[in-house]
Amino acid sequence: MRLSDLRGRSVAVWGTGREGRAAVIAVAAHGPASLVAVDDSANFLSLPWDGALAQAAPLHIGQDGFEHLAAADVVVRSPGVPQTHPWLVELRSRGVFVTSGTALWMADHAARTVGVTGSKGKSTTSNLISQLLAAVGRPNIFGGNIGVPLLDLPAADLYVLELSSYQCSDLTDSPRVAVVTSLFPEHLDAHGGEREYYRDKLNLIGHGPETIVINGTDARLVAEVGDRPAVRAAMPDTFHVAPGPDGVPYQFAGDQPLFPRSVFPLVGRHNEGNLCVALAVLDALGVDCVAQREVLAEAAAGIQGLPHRLAEISDPSGVVFVDDTLSTSPYSAMHAIDAYDGRQLTVIVGGNDRGLDYTPLREHLAQRQITVIGIPDSGERIVEQLRDLPSVRTELADDLAAAVRLARKLTPADGVVLLSPAAPSYGRFRNFEHRSEVFAQAIRDTATG
Repeated sequence: MRLSDLRGRSVAVWGTGREGRAAVIAVAAHGPASLVAVDDSANFLSLPWDGALAQAAPLHIGQDGFEHLAAADVVVRSPGVPQTHPWLVELRSRGVFVTSGTALWMADHAARTVGVTGSKGKSTTSNLISQLLAAVGRPNIFGGNIGVPLLDLPAADLYVLELSSYQCSDLTDSPRVAVVTSLFPEHLDAHGGEREYYRDKLNLIGHGPETIVINGTDARLVAEVGDRPAVRAAMPDTFHVAPGPDGVPYQFAGDQPLFPRSVFPLVGRHNEGNLCVALAVLDALGVDCVAQREVLAEAAAGIQGLPHRLAEISDPSGVVFVDDTLSTSPYSAMHAIDAYDGRQLTVIVGGNDRGLDYTPLREHLAQRQITVIGIPDSGERIVEQLRDLPSVRTELADDLAAAVRLARKLTPADGVVLLSPAAPSYGRFRNFEHRSEVFAQAIRDTATG
């Protein structure tokens, strides 16, 4: 279904965050017979619904909203509405057509789009693709889950999009190049289980993409993709990192050395894999990466980490504070912890408790000397799983600001304080940006000297 197909139909937009607001404006411009907005979870964090939004779509909140959804020809679901929501299950059982702003947009733009998803690495990889393409003379628009709803994007010849599992699940069109960076259990409460999560995530590659690119070192991802034709990046026959001509690690394209790994400033083995995937995407789009090696090396050297993803914050004390608030699972926190291997590390964990199994994090920290501070809601449960590990110091704090104060007391001047929550932000914060703002403010409020 395209946006133009909504003309003359009754439409309900479910959700009033960024995606819902963008959907209301976009749908209203296509002449629906009627248009309403529904928010069943309005609370003190909700933004005002007024002005042009209220004129375009009257808002119905709370339990009253279901009947307005059920009466619509089409429901446009915001990504924050989980697949397991009882209303969504009932709407589908009644035959109500449910789509999303992402699916509506993709129906019109798939042929000009690189879509990137993954349980970890999608933000960094999509950013890498966008910047490297621009460096070789392929301008593009960057958006999606990174903060700009697709329906708000300007017209362009090429798009690079970061897409969450929530955004992928309703797609009926795959992007021209469909990219998956990694796969591990995530957001299980919102999808209904591990199998359902994988199904929704891999829906990105399920509708005839021209090219599929995956990280070939991710065993679970490789198994789930199976025998579908795909470029398996980070493997020796494609883009990978290996000892180069002088014995130091090099970025390779097959057997051709491109540039030293040290050129690329982002830390961690996982970021090596992200760069390999990004280069494989450029190759799929017709970029001669060997011929452009010098341009790509210069561009890779200038890559800056994304806000909220292993973003370092300077502090007069000498402690390095790191904002990794996009970390929403134990696996992503494990990668972040690995990036600071060998440093005195205090990590702050906890957020919305989706019932995730934190056993992998426990196993990962079993031989490490580290301090872990848990914050609500899941922090107490995470800390409890780690409490008896001999080299792990565990503490609890009432909130994120209190955790920063405690971290300052526990972390030596040459140490690192890492916010890698291993849990989503919602519940106590409007979104991940809000959590990041609170972290940064707490750092400023507690700084001395």
